[in-house]
Amino acid sequence: MLLIFIFAGVVRAEVRLPSIVSDNMVLQQGMKVPIWGKANPRERVTVTFNDKASHTIADADGRWQIWIGPLKAAGPSELTVKGDNVLTIRNVLVGEIWLCSGQSNMEWPLVNTVNGNEAVAQANYPEIRLFTVEHHTAALPLEDVQGRWVVTTPEEAANFSAVGYFFGRELYRHLKVPIGLINSSWGGTPAEAWTSHEALLSSPQLKPILDEYESSLNALPQAKEAYLRALVQWEDKNLHIDAGNKGEALGYADPLSATTDWQTMDLPKEFETAGLVIDGAVWFRRVVEIPASWAGKDLVLNLPPIDDHDITYFNGQKIGSTGRETPNSYMVPRKYAVPGSLVHAGRSVVAVRVFDSAGEGGFSRGGTMSIELSDAGESQAISLRGAWDYKVELALEPKRPDWGTRPEAVGVSNQNNPSVLYNAMIAPLVPFGIRGVIWYQGESNAGRAYQYRTLFPIMIRSWRSARGRDFPFYFVQLANWHASNAEPDESEWAELREAQTMTLREPNTGMAVTIDIGDENDIHPRNKLDVGRRLAAWALAQTYGQSVMPSGPLFEGANIKGNTIRIRFKHGAGLKTIDGGPVKGFAIAGADRRFVWADARIEGDTVIVFSENISNPVAVRYGWADNPIVNLYNKAGLPASPFRTDDWPGVTARHHPLRLIVN
Repeated sequence: MLLIFIFAGVVRAEVRLPSIVSDNMVLQQGMKVPIWGKANPRERVTVTFNDKASHTIADADGRWQIWIGPLKAAGPSELTVKGDNVLTIRNVLVGEIWLCSGQSNMEWPLVNTVNGNEAVAQANYPEIRLFTVEHHTAALPLEDVQGRWVVTTPEEAANFSAVGYFFGRELYRHLKVPIGLINSSWGGTPAEAWTSHEALLSSPQLKPILDEYESSLNALPQAKEAYLRALVQWEDKNLHIDAGNKGEALGYADPLSATTDWQTMDLPKEFETAGLVIDGAVWFRRVVEIPASWAGKDLVLNLPPIDDHDITYFNGQKIGSTGRETPNSYMVPRKYAVPGSLVHAGRSVVAVRVFDSAGEGGFSRGGTMSIELSDAGESQAISLRGAWDYKVELALEPKRPDWGTRPEAVGVSNQNNPSVLYNAMIAPLVPFGIRGVIWYQGESNAGRAYQYRTLFPIMIRSWRSARGRDFPFYFVQLANWHASNAEPDESEWAELREAQTMTLREPNTGMAVTIDIGDENDIHPRNKLDVGRRLAAWALAQTYGQSVMPSGPLFEGANIKGNTIRIRFKHGAGLKTIDGGPVKGFAIAGADRRFVWADARIEGDTVIVFSENISNPVAVRYGWADNPIVNLYNKAGLPASPFRTDDWPGVTARHHPLRLIVN
C-alpha cells in the first residue's frame, strides 16, 4: 500500500529514530523486524543488535530501513544505530508485541477499574513494557507518533489502558516471554476515523462518509467562525477563565526565590490524584543539574500534556506557553526551546504555572517529561519525573461543566473525521513489528450498524494491507448498557453487536463477548479484567496454539421442527446456565415477525426454543437488547453471544442506515 508521509520537525543532519524505536522497547520475536529512521541523504547507516550488524544507505530523502532477525525472546540488550553519529537504545527486550486500539473503553485507565488501586499496586513487571501514543490528528499519514516506552511499574501502569494491561499480563503469565503493549486509542471516536482514506474510497457503501466530510470542508471557513463563537460562549458559561498571572510578580518563577513554604508533589500527576481538589492556578518548580558540557547550548524542554494551560520558565525567563488559543490544549504535549543564553552548568530551575479551568488539572501521566540538548537523542535527556515543589496561586471551587454541550472542533482537528486518527496514530506505527491487534470500539457507530458491517472489516483490511499480512485481530463485542426491556424489542446496540459478529468472517479474527459484564448506568463498565482475559483467550488459543477455549457459544445454525427451533453453537461444549436456573434471554416469532419471550432448554450442546403462543415459529433471537437478561454459558464459563436467526430490517436500517457522526 502506498503511503504519503509528512515529516514533522526541523530536518537535522544526524541519524535519528522514530519514538517507537527507543529505550525500554520490545522487539517482536520470530520474524524479521525493521529498524528505520532518517539520516543525511546517501549516508551509510549500521544497526547492531546482539553482536550482529546490518548496513544500508539512506535514500535521496534521507530515509533508511534495515531488517533484523528473526529474533528469539531474550533481553535486556542494547541496539546501536551508527551513521555520522551513534545512537544507543538501551534495555531492549525481544518478545510479543500487541497493538491496543479503539475508543474510550480501550483507553480506560487501570486505576479506574474494579479493584484498580490493588491492580496498580501489583503492577511490577519488568518484562512487560508499555507505550502510549499521544492524541493527534492529521490530514495525511505522518511519519512519527509522540510517546515513550516504559517499564511496567505502579506509577507507569496506573493510567495505561486497563484492557491492554490485563490482556498483556495474561499473555505474560502463560507464555513467560517479554510483552510489549502499544496503546493507540481515543475516547468517543468512530471507526472511520481509524480507517485509511484509500480504504474508505474503495467502498460505495462508505462513500457517504467521505461526501459528508468533503461538504464540511467546503464550508470550513464559516464553520470555524461559528465554532469559535460557540466555543467562547460555552467556555464563559462552563469554565473558569484565567484572570491573569499573579505568581510571576510574586517571584514564583525566580530561581533565587525560596520555596520553603511550598509543598511537594510527584509528577506527572493530576491535582486531584495528589489530593489537591481545586480548579485554578498552581505553580510547580524543579531544580535541574545541568552538565558542564551543556553550558551555552540550546536545549529542549519536553512536558506531557497539561490540563489545561501553562506558562513555562527556565531560570526565570519565559520559554513558552500553551493557552486558551490552542484547541484541546489538555491533550497537547509541550515542547519548548531553551536558548543557550539561559543555560549554564550546575543548578537551574524549571518553573511551570498550570491553570486548570475545570475537571482534572495538572500533568498527564503519559508522554515525555525531560530536558535535553536540542541536537541530542532521548538517551541523553535528563528526566524531570519525580518530586517537584508546588504552590497554589489561586484556588477556585471546582466547576462541573456540561461537557455534552461543548462544541466540537471542525476540520482535521476533529478526531471524529474520517482517516485523521489512522493518519496520525496508526500509519506511523506500520513499520514496527507486531504480533497482532486488540480492539475495543463500536459505541460511536451504534446508530449505523448496517454500515458498520462494511466499515469494520474494511478498516481491518486497511491495517493489514499496510503491513502486508493478515495478523491476528481480536475485538470486543459491545457490553450490555441501559435499562432492560420488559418485552422483546429492536435495539441499535444489538444490531451493532451483530455487525461485530459478522466480522468474524474475516480471517484470523476473534471476538470477546462481554454481554454479562456491562453496567446499565455507565457506558464504561469498570470490569476490564475479564475483558482482557477474554481477549487473551483468543490469542492463546488461536495465535499461540494453547489448549484454551477461546470464546463462549457463538450461533452456528438453527433447525425448525414443529413448534420448536433447535439452535447449534460453535464453542458450545458443556452448555449451562450460569445461575443454574432456566435458560433466559430467548425470544421467538412467527411469520408476523412479532417476538415474544420463549422457553428454552439445553439438550447436549444445543438449545431447544419454543413458546406455547407460537405454533409455527420462523425466527429466534437471543440477547437481542441493549441490556438483555441472559444466562447461557459454556463449560469454560464464557457467555453466549447475542444473535438472531432472521434478517429482517432493524431499527438502524429503517431509520438511519447511514447516519454519520461528522462535524
